[in-house]
Amino acid sequence: MKFVPHEYQKYAIQRIKTDPACGLFLDMGLGKTAITLTAIADLLAVDEIHKVLVIAPLQTARNTWGSEAEKWDHLDDLRLSLVLGTLKQRKAALEQPADVYVINRENVPWLCEYIEDGFPFDMVVIDELSSFKSASAKRFKALRKKMPFVKKVVGLTGTPAPNSYLDLWSEIYLLDRGKRLGKTVGIYKRSFFHPVRMNGHIVYEWGLNYGAKDLIDKFIADICVSMKAVDYLEMPDRVNTEVYVTMDEPERKLYDKFGRERVLETINEEDRSTGTIVGVNAAAVGNKLLQLANGFAYDDKKKPILFHEKKLDALGELVEAAGSRNLLVYYEFIADRDRILARFPEAKLLEGPEDVKNWNAGKIKMLVAHPASAGHGLNLQDGGNTVVWFGLPWNLEYYQQANARVYRQGQKETVYIYHILTRDTHDIDVLAALNKKDLSQKDLLEALKARIDKWKTDSAV
Repeated sequence: MKFVPHEYQKYAIQRIKTDPACGLFLDMGLGKTAITLTAIADLLAVDEIHKVLVIAPLQTARNTWGSEAEKWDHLDDLRLSLVLGTLKQRKAALEQPADVYVINRENVPWLCEYIEDGFPFDMVVIDELSSFKSASAKRFKALRKKMPFVKKVVGLTGTPAPNSYLDLWSEIYLLDRGKRLGKTVGIYKRSFFHPVRMNGHIVYEWGLNYGAKDLIDKFIADICVSMKAVDYLEMPDRVNTEVYVTMDEPERKLYDKFGRERVLETINEEDRSTGTIVGVNAAAVGNKLLQLANGFAYDDKKKPILFHEKKLDALGELVEAAGSRNLLVYYEFIADRDRILARFPEAKLLEGPEDVKNWNAGKIKMLVAHPASAGHGLNLQDGGNTVVWFGLPWNLEYYQQANARVYRQGQKETVYIYHILTRDTHDIDVLAALNKKDLSQKDLLEALKARIDKWKTDSAV
């Protein structure tokens, strides 16, 4: 696909290319990954840089950076290596010749310890810079020691100060090594904050000094670019995004085995009871495949058997990336609803008018709903502008009407629709059918038939 950057994207690309340090504080949907990869490709082409390290949340590292590089024609020659997985796999990925090495943020301490002397990367990109907001975190302490060896650094986030301006110090330090906000977090606090709540010498809460916010903004303005979608996208607008997760090899084998044989023997890890996942007909097989893609499946005793947590992890990363934004999360199966509510304490199930009122008042961080119950008659546009599909329905009307609860007249912000999808599963078939705008059960059964035929062909080879 040909990449035709918007004017704001051209500006951001140029800032990355010309500035030794650049914080891109871009709203979700403005294309920060494509912007950054384009700048990297341009810098590599003129030998300005030679080896790039990208640090990202796990699911983003695993699925987004590689997919984005493959998506655009001008990035065809860019070589990426994913430094993920086991110790052996990470070491092998580091030895592989590449232009860009992508690692998840949890492994940053390991990487910095593994590379004892110096640092081979002359450019570092920190995707979700706000995840380095804690000055006491191991990942920050490890990375700060390596920054003197780095020629160019880019920090990407839509929420640089998710809790307060206290979060900014460590993030900006990674960009400028303390030049603007002080060499230590203590200096930063004493310069711009005052104790609000304390016990003796222990401060439990800090407050910004009068005029400090404007002063901090002024100090970091030369290296930070802040862009809001409302300023660059026509309003109201809607941005559809696919968030991909990948099953591990054992999970993939079980998924494919069920697709071929329509039966899977299981063990419930909670009580060690045995059960069987059975697809009695094509429609049932399709539903079971969607369940397995989501991370579970009902057995013949109607018990949910847990399969993986990849989508829950991806939802967690979306929550983090959203910052102060509220999320409307749609589920398809009851077991998924229960798993979401168990994982996220801030989640609230949509049960009645009081929940609608609280959502529109901004009091609910994550509203969890089924598209059949939230698809008609509810106005939810005042409470948020971000929709996440944890599992997709085959019913086109449910899908369209559920999105319309937020994407409707009166919505003042760009609406983001996220689809969490498991790669190479029935998820992909459902989304493709939804995008055709003529979804029917027949479409899904035809897509399922094609997938099953492929399984049969592959197993015969």
